[in-house]
Amino acid sequence: MYNYGKCEICNTLLEEKNIQQDFWIKGKLVVIENLPAGVCPQCGEKVVSGEVGEHIDRLLKDSNRINKAPTISVPFIKYEIESMAV
Repeated sequence: MYNYGKCEICNTLLEEKNIQQDFWIKGKLVVIENLPAGVCPQCGEKVVSGEVGEHIDRLLKDSNRINKAPTISVPFIKYEIESMAV
């Protein structure tokens, strides 16, 4: 278990969790799941260890793996003031 220390935002002790994190790579949304991270239970700030960060970098540079990965469909909604009116 990695010691993530305290949150730099609110000084709360970070808790280790496996999360899903999204990244935008060359206009593509890429989601990495089961990512070990320190998560602040107070404000939600997330940090990863240096080792995990280096592994994320390798994953995101592997275009073959990204192109072969399963895809998901997500809603794409344009922000418009008019649609917010009741």
